[in-house]
Amino acid sequence: MPEIITDDLDLATLFAETPGAVVYYPVFCESTGWWGELLGAGAIVTDKVIISPECQLMVIESEDTAHARGTNQLLAAEIYPASGFFKKMNSGIATVADMLATDTGTILALFSGRNQNQFVRILESTGNSYLGCIGRY
Repeated sequence: MPEIITDDLDLATLFAETPGAVVYYPVFCESTGWWGELLGAGAIVTDKVIISPECQLMVIESEDTAHARGTNQLLAAEIYPASGFFKKMNSGIATVADMLATDTGTILALFSGRNQNQFVRILESTGNSYLGCIGRY
């Protein structure tokens, strides 16, 4: 039976208490940073359902039980902004999808790409921190 959660969503607890649960998370046009809630929760985006031009439902599952439906991945990373890094990342390895600045001068960035290993190698070679893959679709 579907359940509607109207207050703060703790994905790690939800997946621990309800193995195999699937969360449909609404993302509205021009909303940024929605993916930050997925970091560290063992959750990945496995699909998306387009409701309207203004709203999509992200299908979120536990990474332990999820099955990928495609080859593109959403990859989150903490990076130090440098023009060379972005030029390299936008050249075919991954494309910047969303970014949030932090108080410490780093950027939490969301990329879309096909090869997680190549993405991690590029990040590490430029001295940046990799936070993990937060989804794929």
